[in-house]
Amino acid sequence: MATATAISSHEIRAARTEHNTLRERDLAEQLGISEGQLVAANVGHGITRITSELDPLFSAFEQLGEVKALTRNDSCVIEKVGKYENYRSGQHASLVVNENIDLRMFPRVWAHAFAVEKSSAKGVRRSIQVFDDAGDAVHKVHLRDTSDHNQWVAIVQNLKLADQSDILEVATREPVEGAKGDAAKADVLRAEWDKLEDTHQFLKLTRKLKMNRLGAYRIAGTPYARKMTPASVEALLHRASESETSIMIFVGNRGCIEIHTGPVKRIVEMGPWINVLDAGHDLHLRKDHIAEVYAVTKSTGRGPAISVEAFDAQGGLIAQFFGVLRDEDGAAGWSALVGKLEDDFSAGDA
Repeated sequence: MATATAISSHEIRAARTEHNTLRERDLAEQLGISEGQLVAANVGHGITRITSELDPLFSAFEQLGEVKALTRNDSCVIEKVGKYENYRSGQHASLVVNENIDLRMFPRVWAHAFAVEKSSAKGVRRSIQVFDDAGDAVHKVHLRDTSDHNQWVAIVQNLKLADQSDILEVATREPVEGAKGDAAKADVLRAEWDKLEDTHQFLKLTRKLKMNRLGAYRIAGTPYARKMTPASVEALLHRASESETSIMIFVGNRGCIEIHTGPVKRIVEMGPWINVLDAGHDLHLRKDHIAEVYAVTKSTGRGPAISVEAFDAQGGLIAQFFGVLRDEDGAAGWSALVGKLEDDFSAGDA
């Protein structure tokens, strides 16, 4: 059932003015509304409702040239600078795959979208922001100085919806699915795991056994999934930087997964956050949200795929880390890095 906010759009705009240094997500939480509802309250005040259909959106993104792509969940934010080239449309899943912007999108989740203009000390900041039916952010595209701002007015006009209401009705947020497993099927799980030829077959396997990712990891045990302590994720980033080992980082939510492939160089800790602050790539990860970590090995036609995967206390997937296996040295370097993490941060059966 869709519901509107308990406070008026006028009251939301007044709160935005009063707390203009707060991030939208934090202010929305403080007001007891979704971020999407906070943005919608400003429609007609620098914000325009636009279509959330992927094909016209991604055509517009490509016209903007170099931009920043941002995807987040409750515990992690990934930002990549690049161009939206090589978009591939799909009914159930769409892709953008190029050297800098690498995305997997699930169109059914893209419910609301807005073109946003905000004045700041540095001038007008422009972005396109997409939300799910609960009003939670799915994906954002931020224009940069190097973007083609001359296209902005025409793009917004082309994408603009007839409905320009400043009230956004949202659905109840879907709860995170906790670990789902069946210890009685452990032998079947391991036997089928041995037959995997591609990492994408794994989720089909868990669905067939009426499990999910985390539930399967808890049951499978060594050598399939080896539990490590939460501190292993921070160590992974530092060690990948120090050893100049290229890695893949997957961060996503219900509607979008964004991927970084390459090195991580500048690792900076700020309170509970561990950050990667590199040219063209930022990562912000809440260390205190990590509850479980597994080093996982799955079979593929090109050899074993080894990942390190972090989950929150509710069982939600925060981030996944893989090696870049384009050559033997890259595969060997990643395997050695994960092996040393297991030695140093094994959680055993804890």
